[in-house]
Amino acid sequence: MWAPSAKSVELAVAEVDSTEPDHFHPLTKSDDGWWETVATSIGPGMSYGYRLDGETLVADPAARAQSGDVHWLSRLVDPRAHQWRTADWKGRPWHECVFYELHVGTFTEEGTFDAIIPKLDYLRDVGITAIELLPVAQFGGQRGWGYDGVLLYCPHQVYGGPEGLKRLVDAAHERGLMVFLDVVYNHFGPDGNYIPSYIPEFFHQEISTPWGAAIAYDEKPVRDFMIENALYWMTEYRIDGLRLDAIDSIKDTTDTPLVKELAARVREVMSDRHVHITTEDDRNITWHIERGEDGSIPLVSGEWNDDFHHTAHVLATAEQESYYSDYRRETAAQMARSLATGFVFQGDMSKHREREVGNPSAHLPPTAFVNFIQNHDQIGNRAFGDRLRSLSSARIYDCVQAILLLSPQIPLMFQGDEFGDCNSFCFFTDFDGELASAVSMGRRKEFRKFAAFEDEEAAEVFPDPNSERTFEISRIDWDLVTRPIQRRRLQVTTKLLKQRQDVLMPLLDGARGGCGKAFVDGLGFVVSWELQPGRVYHLFANLSDEAWTIPEGLDTGKLSGAEIVYANHKQSHEELSAGRVPAMTVVFALADGQLFGGVQ
Repeated sequence: MWAPSAKSVELAVAEVDSTEPDHFHPLTKSDDGWWETVATSIGPGMSYGYRLDGETLVADPAARAQSGDVHWLSRLVDPRAHQWRTADWKGRPWHECVFYELHVGTFTEEGTFDAIIPKLDYLRDVGITAIELLPVAQFGGQRGWGYDGVLLYCPHQVYGGPEGLKRLVDAAHERGLMVFLDVVYNHFGPDGNYIPSYIPEFFHQEISTPWGAAIAYDEKPVRDFMIENALYWMTEYRIDGLRLDAIDSIKDTTDTPLVKELAARVREVMSDRHVHITTEDDRNITWHIERGEDGSIPLVSGEWNDDFHHTAHVLATAEQESYYSDYRRETAAQMARSLATGFVFQGDMSKHREREVGNPSAHLPPTAFVNFIQNHDQIGNRAFGDRLRSLSSARIYDCVQAILLLSPQIPLMFQGDEFGDCNSFCFFTDFDGELASAVSMGRRKEFRKFAAFEDEEAAEVFPDPNSERTFEISRIDWDLVTRPIQRRRLQVTTKLLKQRQDVLMPLLDGARGGCGKAFVDGLGFVVSWELQPGRVYHLFANLSDEAWTIPEGLDTGKLSGAEIVYANHKQSHEELSAGRVPAMTVVFALADGQLFGGVQ
């Protein structure tokens, strides 16, 4: 254990059937702040922890498993006990990713890793290639999103612990599915994080974040703790990729950003199979997703693109409050820009943020971006956890879903999206006492910024995060899949992803940067991507209630021999040949030539 300020550290060991430590073994301190010992009397199944300065008893901050919750001892496990059935799994290339983001606790009635396994065949048959689990590191309480983890090496016991996670990964790989983990390296949760009390050097008290003191990434042991965590998931659990949460909130004072060092180490160590890293970042930066001269991925595979989501949401709902205010004018043009060149804001002024945002991104391939029309944040951080399908018409939802799944960016769906789930997914926690009250009051205060919740009575009606009922209403209702409307939606999703697999994926292998062009006329637009030399993939979209006449400057005659990949109306091909796109229509076509010079 690294604890430079501690005066003494002891290994506390409890027998298998004991609830209290039975033995204490003193550790020896080295000059660099590390404490160590060799203990031969402890084996798998036994509980252990550390006692500091003869008083403070804590779990192992790098524990693989816990005996109970975050407030008690850790459990020793044999990391080699699992007999992998898919030891020869080499992963899948990045361009084949179709993400399905899921929350372990609400995806099934049981809320466990093992309960996901019977659903894997269903997900594979829909066309999913990668499941992405919301954070699973041990957090305080029984239920939560996972972003308040405090024992970062320990899969949540309620979900099934390390054994359950390994069984899930093994089963997914047997079906050709990748498994990604969402990991949080910008903060620790508030419940059960004892590190500040015995390793104050782990944090910079003078640097604040929304969650408290910043993690001290200028300390090598701290930095190694996080980088080794990333490698741990990929080696010991054979995880295929990681999503790094909110990297803009990592306060790194060193010359080399943590993300750069972490990604480089992953590429170095995991060179024998396909592994991937994605990031969430509010700044629209690009240095970490740049490609090599040969198209290789030196660091991060893809960046979550909030800009695309925001344009789709505004087009589908006409909402304009908060950050959506930046997308309320010429929204279709903004969507086209995002599809053609990456971000909407590429150094442009954001009125909402009152500053310039972003870097140029047109030079990047479309696969450098992960697009979505929903995710856990965009649903769960609404007051009532509303899903897009419940906020929009079926016609516009059909259009934006087709654009998501058949555009060359990497698509991500949230659990239930595939059948058009309208049930809520709310923000929920399982805190007690003052912390529970503070979280509930904080949510109410946050939503008072919105017109619908300006008065206190209105703010009182939305779900309490700490209520078990809030968790229960967020669970997927799988009976919905058998209903006609949801069954039709599932069929449409499956058809779209089948076309993506058969037509688009082969074109994405080695897709070039700077390949996108856009033409916009009102709510109608065309985006073209020359993904391979001479092979141009076209999107025609009319997101208005009236037919759109394609301007004469576009040479639609080149579409005469084109392959129509998808059209959401039967007559769309004929209309397109005549220079028209019907109302609420999306058409994807593959042709041998470019239609226009384009406007970027």
